[in-house]
Amino acid sequence: MARNLVINTAKVFEPLLQPARYKGAWGGRGSGKSHFFAEAIIEQCLLERGTRAVCIREVQKSLKESSKRLIEDKLQELRLGESDGFKVFNEVIQTPGDGIIAFQGMQDHNAESIKSLEGFRIAWTEEAQTLAARSLSLLRPTIRAPGSELWFSWNARRKTDPVDALLRGDDLPTGAVVVTANWRDNPLFPAVLEQERLDCLRLDPDQYPHIWEGEYATVLVGAYYAKSLSAAKADGRICRVAADPLLPIRLIADIGGTGARADAFVFWAVQFVGREVRVLNYYEAQGQDVATHAAWLRKEGYTPDVAQVVLPHDGETHDRVFNVSYESAFLGMGYAVEVVPNQGRGAASARIESGRRVFPACWFNESKTRGGIEALGWYHERRDEARGIGLGPEHDWSSHGADAFGLMSITAEEFFRGDSRKPTVDDVEYYGGGGWMG
Repeated sequence: MARNLVINTAKVFEPLLQPARYKGAWGGRGSGKSHFFAEAIIEQCLLERGTRAVCIREVQKSLKESSKRLIEDKLQELRLGESDGFKVFNEVIQTPGDGIIAFQGMQDHNAESIKSLEGFRIAWTEEAQTLAARSLSLLRPTIRAPGSELWFSWNARRKTDPVDALLRGDDLPTGAVVVTANWRDNPLFPAVLEQERLDCLRLDPDQYPHIWEGEYATVLVGAYYAKSLSAAKADGRICRVAADPLLPIRLIADIGGTGARADAFVFWAVQFVGREVRVLNYYEAQGQDVATHAAWLRKEGYTPDVAQVVLPHDGETHDRVFNVSYESAFLGMGYAVEVVPNQGRGAASARIESGRRVFPACWFNESKTRGGIEALGWYHERRDEARGIGLGPEHDWSSHGADAFGLMSITAEEFFRGDSRKPTVDDVEYYGGGGWMG
């Protein structure tokens, strides 16, 4: 019989000690989330002989990327070994009563293979912010043994991530207990991490709220516009911005489509005022028809008498569901429409570089452009890590807003100066440095 253990649990995790179908702990670095769940698995295996538990990640290329080493370290700290029923193998850990702790990646599973986890008592998902909706939908009904529990630990990334939608939404699943844990909740927070925290606060303040306080990420490390956004925040250019009633509003679009699998349709509403860009509003809709976009324009007061539409080259192309082009649709509504010609090869890079040049001139209306700002903060390069090379922009949820922003930047440069002089990234003075607020 295993000896009794004394495991000190931080107060923040005490609600998770009681049985619950869903247990979640989210927050920043240094909170002790992983340590708590690793100890909890060991404790459960001691209390209930024969427990089968699985530690999950979305992608697990090797056991080095799993929690296996952490659990092994915890067994050593607690002085638990073969005499107590624990035996460490290459791929699994045997637990008392012929139980097991396994380590798997959800990306390796399909509807058939996931059945191998039926009968498991506990499933702990680490780095749950990366868990795909497909994986979550496979996992939840599979872990269904009597008294089974689903555990999740994560540092929140985006509000729309599946785990956040499940465990931080307005309507939690039945039997869910979720806690927030950050570095200050850890009574054993080490001095070395405290120094790392302070260095991050000093050297990388834009990343600090996400890394250490568990806030949603607003700027992805290495994103194309990361430095530009940081500068805009530091300069106070993400603020309250009003439209000039005497100047036209340009509605710069990225074309999506109609239907469930269509890309998102985007509008940036902007004004060019002197050498400045007032970024007034942002709109994004997935799979909706032109009538839906037009309804938003009317709601915001962007009628044909005050606004004009700027479309990319595919604005002339007919929608696959409704046999009408976006150009003809908006013309039919009475809008003046400009279709920007196809920029050919290298168009994506040209938009990015133009965006970086124009960024110092941009003033963002914070309350209405948050979705667009989030997209700009996430837009990043796709990498071939094996070869260490870039493969161009990643085509994901952020690319539509970023593409439209790049198109807006090209339009702004043409409006401000034509091709008479190529600006530089730091060419703030040329764009009118002090800004309309100063």
